[in-house]
Formats: sequence, C-alpha cells, structure tokens
Amino acid sequence: MASSEIAQCLSATLSPDTNTRISAELKLSSLLNTPEAGLALSQLILASDVDVSLRQSAAIVLRKYVTEHWSPYFSQFKGSAPSPELKTQIRQAVFQGLSDPIRKIRSLCAHTISSIANCDWPDEYPDLLSSLIGLLSSLSPNSVHGAMQVFTEFIKSDLTEDQLLPVLRQLLPVLLNILGAPDQHSALTRSRTISVFRQCVESLYMVKDQYPDAVKEATATVLPVWLDAFKTLLNVDPRSDVEGTPNWDGLAIRVQVFKTLDTIQTSFPRALTPHLKDFLSASLNHLSALFPTFTHYYLQSAAPVPRSSEDETIELTHLVCPMLDFIANVARSGKAKDWFEGANLAGLIGGVFSWVQMTSDDEEEWANNANTFVAQESDDTLSYSVRMAGFDLLAVLVERAPVAAVSTFQTTIHRVVVESEQARNAGSQDWWRALEASLAAIGSQAEDVLDVIDDERDSGRAQPIDIESLLTNVIPNFLVLSQFPFLQGRAFVFASQYAKLLPGQLAGQYLDAAVQVLEAAEAGIPVKVSAVKAIHNFCQNIDDAVAVPMAPRIAKDIGPFLPVTSEDTLTLVLETLAAVVQIDDGKWITEDLARSLVAAILDVWMKNNKDPIFISILTDVLESLASSPAPGVYQAVVQQALPALCNAIMSSTAVDSWIASAAIELVSSLVSGAPESGLGDGFFAMLAPSLFSCLRTTEDRDVIQNGIACLTLIVRKDINQLISWSDPATGRSGLDGVLEVIAKQLQSEDESGGLVIGDLIIHLLRRAGEAVLPVLPQLLQAMVTRMRTAKTATFLQSLIIPFAFLIHNQRDTVLSLLESMNVDGRSGLDILIQTWCENAETFQGFWPTRISALALSALFASERPSLQNLMVKGDIIVKPETKNVIMTRSKTKQTPTEFTSVPFPVKALKLLVHELQSGGEAASMGFNAADIAELDSDDGDEEWTEEEKQNQGFKADEFAFLSDMLGPRGMAFDNDDALEENDDEDLKNDPVSTMDMQAHLVSFFKECAARNTGNFSAVVEQLNPEEIVVVRKAVGGQ
Repeated sequence: MASSEIAQCLSATLSPDTNTRISAELKLSSLLNTPEAGLALSQLILASDVDVSLRQSAAIVLRKYVTEHWSPYFSQFKGSAPSPELKTQIRQAVFQGLSDPIRKIRSLCAHTISSIANCDWPDEYPDLLSSLIGLLSSLSPNSVHGAMQVFTEFIKSDLTEDQLLPVLRQLLPVLLNILGAPDQHSALTRSRTISVFRQCVESLYMVKDQYPDAVKEATATVLPVWLDAFKTLLNVDPRSDVEGTPNWDGLAIRVQVFKTLDTIQTSFPRALTPHLKDFLSASLNHLSALFPTFTHYYLQSAAPVPRSSEDETIELTHLVCPMLDFIANVARSGKAKDWFEGANLAGLIGGVFSWVQMTSDDEEEWANNANTFVAQESDDTLSYSVRMAGFDLLAVLVERAPVAAVSTFQTTIHRVVVESEQARNAGSQDWWRALEASLAAIGSQAEDVLDVIDDERDSGRAQPIDIESLLTNVIPNFLVLSQFPFLQGRAFVFASQYAKLLPGQLAGQYLDAAVQVLEAAEAGIPVKVSAVKAIHNFCQNIDDAVAVPMAPRIAKDIGPFLPVTSEDTLTLVLETLAAVVQIDDGKWITEDLARSLVAAILDVWMKNNKDPIFISILTDVLESLASSPAPGVYQAVVQQALPALCNAIMSSTAVDSWIASAAIELVSSLVSGAPESGLGDGFFAMLAPSLFSCLRTTEDRDVIQNGIACLTLIVRKDINQLISWSDPATGRSGLDGVLEVIAKQLQSEDESGGLVIGDLIIHLLRRAGEAVLPVLPQLLQAMVTRMRTAKTATFLQSLIIPFAFLIHNQRDTVLSLLESMNVDGRSGLDILIQTWCENAETFQGFWPTRISALALSALFASERPSLQNLMVKGDIIVKPETKNVIMTRSKTKQTPTEFTSVPFPVKALKLLVHELQSGGEAASMGFNAADIAELDSDDGDEEWTEEEKQNQGFKADEFAFLSDMLGPRGMAFDNDDALEENDDEDLKNDPVSTMDMQAHLVSFFKECAARNTGNFSAVVEQLNPEEIVVVRKAVGGQ
C-alpha cells in the first residue's frame, strides 16, 4: 500500500462535504485492516513535503492503529497484526519522528512510541532504551525534546526493579547535562528532566529494601549533585521567569524542583537534611518575590495568564502548592527547627495569609455554586488549592511552635486590618480580600488557637492573640457589608469559630444577625451559606440559654433550604439542623414544627436514599426530634414518619434493598428517641408485619444487621408491646417472630450478623426471661450446634456470651441442661467450654468481657465433675525454630502453631488472671516491674534501660503520651464508653458494668485459697510463673 493512497484517504476525511467525509472514513477503516497500513502511515508522518495537518492526522490514526491492530496485548485489539519485519520498520520510522523539527509531530510520535513500548519492550524492542539515551546525548534540542516526552511516561510504568539501576547509571548524567544547558534546550524540556529524575527517585525508594546497598550507593552519589543543581536553579531570581517574558515556561522547572524536593523529603530525608535551610530560605524568597505577579494576574485579573510555548497552562498556583507542601513536610518532620523562628516564621505566616486570598476566579465560581463554596473549606475536601495547602502549613506551624505561631497571627492580622482600612479609604475595590483571607486563616486553626489561649491563661501568662478585641471592635463592622458578601460571610463564620470567647449578650447578637441574613431575600449564595455555617458553629459553641429563644425561628428558617440544596450544601444544612434540634434537648419544639421537619427529612431521604452520609445525619435529626420532651412531639413525629417508613420497608425488593436498610435505620432512630414510658400504642403493630416480612426473605447483610439492631432496641424499650402483639394473619406472636429471626441467623452460613445477633439474644433473655423459658432448651441447643461451624470471632462471641449471662444467673440449671444435651456424640457442655476457652481472649466490649469472667469464676467454683477433667487448649508452644521470629503465613504453614492441652480449671484461672492484669490493673494492685523482672523472660527486654523497664518499654514522656491517648487504665480499648458514646444504656447501667471487678476477682481468689475450692492450690501450681506471682499477690493481699 502506497503512502499516497493513505494520504488521499486522510485528506478526504478532512473534507467539509459530509458524504465525502463519511465515505473516506469507511475506506480508512477498511485500509487499517491491512498489515501494510501501519508502515504507510509512519512514512507519511515523516514526509516533510506533505502538509503538517495531514502528517498530524496520520500520527493520530497510527496511534489508533497500534492499539487496535498491533498486538493482542491491547484490550481494543481487532486482529490483522503486522509481521515482525513490518513492526521493526514502523518502530524505526516513528522513532525518527522524535527528532522532527515540528514540535507537534515529535509529541505525537512520543505518544505512539510509549504505546508500542508498553507492549514490545524489552523482548521485541530491546534497543529502545539505548536509542533514547543516544537521542538525549545528541544534544539536539528537537531530539532531546522528543526523547524526554517518551521518558516521562516510560520510567513511570515500564522499568522493572532489576532494569532500573543500570538504566539510571546511564540516564541520570545525561539528564543532568540537559538540565544544565539552558542555551541549548527549552525550559519545558529541562523541566521534564527533573520530572523523570523524580520518577527515578520514587522507583529507587520502591526497591530500596530489595537492593539496599545499590540504592544506598546510588542515592549517596546521585542526590547531592542534583540537590546542588536545584539550589543553583532556585537561586536565580524567580521574577525573571514571569516578568518581561512572553511565557512562564521557566516556572515549570521550579514546579518540578519543589515536587522533587517533597519526594526526596519523604523517601530519602537524610540526603536532604544538610540542604534544608537553603531550600526553606529559597521557598520564602519565592513566596515574597512572586506575590506581586499573583496579585496582578489572579487577584486583580489585570491580564490573562500567558500560555506556555507548547500551548499548555502553567499557573503560579502549580508552583506555590508543592512549595507549601514541602515546607509543611519539613516542619512536620521536626528537622531544621531553628529555621522556623523569628523573621522566618513571621515571613512564612505573613506569606501564607497573603497567598490564601480568594482569586477573582474563586469569587466568580463560589458566588454561583454553593457546593464548591462549601466544599473548598470542609475538613475532608478533595479539591486541592493554595488555600488548603496554606491552612495545612499553618496547622503544622501552630502544632510545632504554638505560642510563637499564634503571636505571629496577632501581629499579622493587626497589620492587615490597618492596611485594609487604608486601601478602602484610598478607593480600592479589593481592600476586603486580605482581610477575608486572614480571618479564614486564623479561623481554620480555631481549635488549636483556643487551646493555646487557654494554656497561656492557665499558666498566668499574657494571651498571644486578642480574639476578643477582634470580635468586639472589628468583626461587627463587616456583618452589614452586603456589597462585599465574602467578607460579610467570613465575619459570621469567624465569630462562630471563636464563639466560646463571646460574652452571652454579644453571642446572641451575632446569632440574631446570622438569622437575619438567612431571612433576607436579597442575600446571595456566599453569605447565606456562611450564615448557615455560622449558625451550625454557634449552636455547638454557645450556651443553650442564649440559643433557645432563637431556636424555633432558626429551625423554621432552615427547613426551606432542605428541598432546594444538594451535595455538600445539603450536608451542611442537615448538620446545622441536627445541631439546632439538640439545643436544650428540643424542649422548645412544637408539634407543628416537628411534623413539618419530619416531612422535609423524609423528602430529603427519598431523594438521597443511597447516600450513607445523609442517612447518618437524618437518623440523628429524627432521633433528636423523637426524644424531645415537649408534650405531643414524640407522637407527632411517629405519626408523620412511621407509616411512610413501614411502606418503604414493605415495598423494597432485593434489587433496591438499600431502601429497606435505610428505612429500618430511621425507624431505629424513632425507637432510640422514644420516652422511658415505651413506644406508644400501636407502634409495633404498625411496624411488625413489614419488618418481619422483610427479615424473613432478605439476604442483604445491611438489612439483616439493621433489622436485628432495630428489634434489639424494641426489646430494650418496650418488650411488652412485642410480646403482646400477634400477627392477625397467622396468629404468631411478636416473640415467635423474633425467635424466627434468630433461628434464620443461626442456620445461615453468612456470619455477617456478627455481634448484633448476640445483643438481641442477651436482651431477650434479660427482658423476657419468663416468656422465653418454654423455648429456651431448643434455642440453646441451636446455639451450641452452630458453635461447631462458626468461624468469625464476633459471631462466636454472639453464641457464647448469652451462655455466660445464663451461667452467671442460673449456673446449675444451665449446666444440667448442657450436660444432658447431645450433639453428634458430644455433650453440649464440652462444645461450649472448648469454644469459650479458645475465644475468650478475643471478646469485644466492656460488658461481655466482664460477664465472661464472672461466669468463668462461677464455673470454677461449681466443682462440677464434668468440668474437672475436661481438657481444653492451653498456651502456645514456643519452639526453638520459631523463637524471636516474625511468623509470616508461609512460615506458619511450614511450622504450624501448636498449643498445650490443659484441664478446664487451669484455663479458667489463666483467663481470670489475665482479666485481673488487663487495663493496668496489675500495676494498681501493687505490682511493680521488679516482681515481673524476677521471672525468666524471653522477650528480649534485657536491653531496656531502667526508664523503659519502669514504663513497659517506653521512655517516660512517650509512656505519659500513650496513657493520655488511652485514658485511665487503657479505658479506650477496654471500655465501650470511650469507643461509642451511644452504647447500650441498659448494659452500661447493669450491675455487671458498675461493680468493682478487681475487688471481686481478688476476693474470689482469696476465698478459693481459703477453702481450697476445686483443689485450688494444685491448680495454681499448673500456671506459668508470671501467673503464679499474680495469684499469690492477690491471695496475700499485699
């Protein structure tokens, strides 16, 4: 096939005549199915006597040809692959195109070579790398530009670990030569050398564990040279790249330098340490030198940002974001501490305050799009900007040097207030920008700033910043500036972030002003969104006494926002409503207001019934409304919500099961909010048919879990309503329905019911003991039978803990039942005890671990013959080949873990000793490190210092920090209060939770020793040395 035929066809595809164009496109598709088409296209690309637009078309079509006809490697492959000989000719022609004098041809050829390399290199295209390095070494600007574009893709995706190091030895010196030759190569080509170098650094980091010596040598020889080059580049005045130049290409080099510095700081920080202060000073210089350019092009939009020589956009923000990230990472690492002081700290904070100003583009977008306005400041924003990078840096500076940073905030905001007033008086229309940015910056750190103020005040020192003065003398002036909506809105948000410092009367005035903005018809998006955000903060941060008079008005004003907002704005409105209805526990809510809010909430849910964030907030709002103690409100909420939710549960199918799942969650929030007196007449009668029908048929995990959790709440809140209800159609009682749900879970192979099924069984036994008695033997038999096949720890806990509860309350009756139970030749007692002893140490939760310990002590004290000789799994057997070795899965397969076998009474004592020691209780009993240190230890702690021995392997200050994190006696890991605030109130107030467990266990050990219960002294002798020490301490009462 001749190139002329392809050329003719391509020309016709550009024809303005539709018929000619379509006919040519069909012919071209047919030509591409012939193996020679690729060669004809590649020759056409190189034909310098052909029109450039035709050559570009040929290059674009060739890339399509490669992905569709080159090799089955490509997912779009359609067959008709060229022969190896043809492929070689095509590769040579396209490679030649990398040196073409026309830039667009070079770029298109680079893309095609990258695609071919993905498939052919190294097996079918072994000389690619050496050819590319040859092009780079040629020092021809065109060849270097073409080769660099291939390398940018290539290092990223194609080099394997063992190819990397040899390639880098050849490549990096050549790259450095190109970077250091500004007269021969364009700034964009030179910037690509740094981009490729950065990818090399990332690749080195990936293989440093595999080839530690080679990587160490590479970084020691390579990094210093490049870092010196970076210093030289950054020392050139950055203004030379943006002033008096037709484009900002030079900035591309600086962008890549800072991105690479950030990568080196993360991967090889030691190499960077000697140079840090130079780079930090260069960063500060850049922030200062480039700010006038930022003001001209971005804040004032006095001129459009110039396009690059390759017609791409190079923004100042592309440079400032990685620069701020680099500074923040250095500060976070604790390196170069003494640089972050005095004039440097002041310059840095002042620089951030300046650079986080809203640009004119921000202003235009945020004024018209509420969601982007809300999203840009939320804590979990995905949008990345100079503002976000600046706030992140401020957070690190405040964390590292709290008083110095906050004092600098004070001097900076004072200066900005004065300068802004001067600019305003001089007639500037942009006078408000610096103020808005400074308030946003200080507001973004509100939590930490308030902590610093409290700490200094508590220590009797002067406050490092005078927020009160701002709130009293400066901010109120901005609340009425409707012609500057972003400053007006920022003033509201700032005041709400520091509401804790406002006196009551002033807080009320601020809140009233924010509500007036909500009600003002002429107020625009930015100020209304800001007012909602401010109200949200005020409701959380000021006294209820100040907020209550305004609460009904706020709720009525927010309601209308629900149907007209979406995404981030709707989330903000819902969170604000959630905060409002919690003011003074909702005593001020009326029936009418409750009905209108429930209707609005259900409307939001119908439109967003798949969004877990919305559903989470909606359940909170509904629970708050239902729990209002105001007369008639609970009934009004239920009447409005329950029928719609029951219909949703009933009509949901397997295809849209998320509807039932969310509806059940919302019903649970009504139950949670119900008064102590119960759910109210007819609640369960309305819910039961749809809930039981749904749970009977569904296989969806979320529906099952939410349904079981809902039933558990109903059992806790109003068991009588459940017991007295019967299904009009079948006559089955509510209790039958619950037992059917439990039976289905026990028979299912899916154990996702986890802990929730155990909670349901426990509460059923606690609340409906008498009613359950007739079916208790069958229920317990089903649970014991399921124990043999259960796999997950949470499901096993659900099966064991109800037995622990029953044994604690009716030991002998339950033991007799278990002894008489036969499951495939094994007694029920044998199955339960074996499973219990194997899983006791994995139990989660405060109440379950305690009830397990109490039941084990009851079992030990029973002295029942059936328990005395029952052998169970004991301690792990440590073998010489596994001692002090981290056991991976493959090693465990080769050397399986083995355990001793011990009588049940020995295991029971081991578990009780563990319970006594847990949560730091061994220490509070008067144990000290010396007691344990006397024992032979094989954990390698001989190397601990005295300080580390005293603090369980930590330095004293590290130990104190961990103690603070964990709370008293490791509370956070041992107490559900710390893990989940809304934990089961019933179990929290249960005597098992409130008793002094340590005193009980010590008393138990003493009594067993005194009476030699279950041959106690002989059993103790079978414990390990550390456990014996604990028991002797307890019995001796020292």
